[in-house]
Amino acid sequence: MNMDFYQSAKMNIIATDSKTGSEFDDPKLYLNRELSWLEFNRRVLEEGKDPSVPLLERLKFLAIFESNLDEFFMVRVGGLQQKFQAGVAMGSGADKTPVKIQLEKICANVSQMTTEAYDCLHNAIYPALEKEGIIFIKQADFNETDKAHIAEIFNREIFPVLTPLAIDPVHPFPHLLNKSLNLVVQLQRPRGGETLMAVVQVPAVLQRYVPLPIEGRPSCKHVFTTLETIIRTHLPDLFPGMIIDHATAFRVTRNSDFEIEDDDVEDLLKTIEEEIRKRRRGMAVRLQIESSATIDVENFLVKALGLDGMDVYRTKGFLDLTGLFQVHGLPGFPHLHDSQFVSQLSPDFVKFSNPWSAIRAKDILAHHPYETFGHTMDFIEAAANDDKVLAIKLTLYRTSSDSPIVRSLQRAADNGKAVTAVIEIKARLDEERNILWARELEKSGVHVVFGFVGLKTHCKAALVVRREDDGLRRYVHLSTGNYNPQTARMYTDLGYFTCNNDFCEDVSALFNYLTGYCELPKWKKLIVAPSRLQDFMLEKIALEASIAQQGKPARIIAKINGLLEPAIVKGLYRASNAGVKIDIICRGICNLRPGLPGVSENIRVISIVDRFLEHSRIYYFENSGSPQVYIGSADWMDRNLSRRVEVVFPIEPLDLKSRIISEILNVSLNDNTKARELQPDGSYKKIAPKGNTSRIRSQEKYLELATSNAQKISVELQSEITNEQKNEKPPVVIKSRRIRKNN
Repeated sequence: MNMDFYQSAKMNIIATDSKTGSEFDDPKLYLNRELSWLEFNRRVLEEGKDPSVPLLERLKFLAIFESNLDEFFMVRVGGLQQKFQAGVAMGSGADKTPVKIQLEKICANVSQMTTEAYDCLHNAIYPALEKEGIIFIKQADFNETDKAHIAEIFNREIFPVLTPLAIDPVHPFPHLLNKSLNLVVQLQRPRGGETLMAVVQVPAVLQRYVPLPIEGRPSCKHVFTTLETIIRTHLPDLFPGMIIDHATAFRVTRNSDFEIEDDDVEDLLKTIEEEIRKRRRGMAVRLQIESSATIDVENFLVKALGLDGMDVYRTKGFLDLTGLFQVHGLPGFPHLHDSQFVSQLSPDFVKFSNPWSAIRAKDILAHHPYETFGHTMDFIEAAANDDKVLAIKLTLYRTSSDSPIVRSLQRAADNGKAVTAVIEIKARLDEERNILWARELEKSGVHVVFGFVGLKTHCKAALVVRREDDGLRRYVHLSTGNYNPQTARMYTDLGYFTCNNDFCEDVSALFNYLTGYCELPKWKKLIVAPSRLQDFMLEKIALEASIAQQGKPARIIAKINGLLEPAIVKGLYRASNAGVKIDIICRGICNLRPGLPGVSENIRVISIVDRFLEHSRIYYFENSGSPQVYIGSADWMDRNLSRRVEVVFPIEPLDLKSRIISEILNVSLNDNTKARELQPDGSYKKIAPKGNTSRIRSQEKYLELATSNAQKISVELQSEITNEQKNEKPPVVIKSRRIRKNN
């Protein structure tokens, strides 16, 4: 495409914006952010309700559903409640939904979905688990053996940890930890008098599900009761001499979001530590309570927590479904879990004994978790241990609690290398962990940088500088996902390895931009937010619209986690009107309404919720038959485009570009098993195979492709091994075994 035409397209969108800026401003053209997110969580719930999903995996999805709701209330609902209390009437999104209406719809939707979750658990999953020999019992079901066992456990392990808290004028209502499970107890003195109130916190340090003896239950393999049930049974031991009238379990969710006033920050680390302390005492935003609770107890808790009736969620069953993660991990039931898989080795790495030789041979693309994240860890580990490596630079947004990558950086610093870590200590809900890692790395001699006060550093980049025979050479790793080996087993992401000089110069400039003072460079390959990315995307969308108007092939495919930026949505609406076919694979929030006549009839939006969390970001532009593919860390969200340091970059090698198009995008678009299509009203409809169409489950296909590629290269390598080599132990074989073990 010539530059004149490119510039013409750019000017065209600018002119369109100026002349018809109000063309797509109607709030009815946009879905509400919060309700769209709830629809995503509904899709998670549907996986828990799906009888075709293995039984213990269904428990996992119910636990994820609850965990997602926790974060939603902590971050999103808390902010809405603050706006409502401050008298802010109109919502801030493009849909302009009033704050009060948002809160009312959230309450209605969450109540409905929670009821569905518990109905599924009690009416479908529990009976099915019982047939497998896994049962859950209440206090009324305890036999004498249970009672004796429970008494022994309570006295030995539970009672010493408990602290009964009286509530009266001398003992005010305690500050309860966020997401903590508690019992509120109504009791009386033996001689009568007024009803007394107390609170007992259920210790989070103890297992939620307590195993009981299976003696006398011949068909049972596991018997569980909940920790709060045991505590409730032994309340007389906590309040000796008192009469226990009633005990109700409840759970409090607190607002955990915070904003930092950038202009007044002198020490970012201290400021965030102070905000974390405030978070622990954040205002209550949700009360979950057992359905058996009396209205007096509910009113008491509502008043004590400063809530109103709309913030109360009664639950038919035990509270906090996140505890089901414990049961999901039960060993010995392979038929109740997803089939085991082994992350495969990348064919482009196994041909070589070290990552440097592999990356010098060609650019490498790894598709996680189908291909092992171990190659990324090896890249950093090899750099830490290689005497020829002089410097390592890496961004850390989220990582694991025991991160081998962080340990490699520490070891590199111990080995005398210049190591720089750009750690984002404002990563929401991971601030404390990142602060701990920052201090650990500083102790090891790593240069720790916290990025910018006003921006989150969300890009995923690593740079290694190595002295080689022909001089210094730089190696780069860029990714759509975090340097987190734990989530790398559960999230789908793409990692890109290269020593292309243009990429290396750009990434070097990126780190200088993050750590020092400099003007923005003229990027050769990287498209960086917040300075350039939104304009770049709008230009690409406009270019496809101009191509379509000329009658040439025009298409846009975006695989993203969220779509919320109004400017992008408007650009897509205009492109749709110009005749561009647009496919969006959006896992989560989407405020675009597809299928609206005269607005978005050429736009299709699907969401895939499956075994792994879809996390990779891919952007495809047809470009008049010369497709362009970009991947990176950024979604089409306002935060990614304007409030974060993000990196998107082109995939130019033809084999890698073709692989992304054919093996990832096309497979995802053809998913008719786990895909759901967004409807104009904001609901989602599950896609099913039509007629004699074969069943396609995209994540299964990715596993098959990774396995097939690994097997193919294994055969090729085996044929190349000489008899002499067979008697040796090539490093690549040893390395392969280690990687497989770690993944």
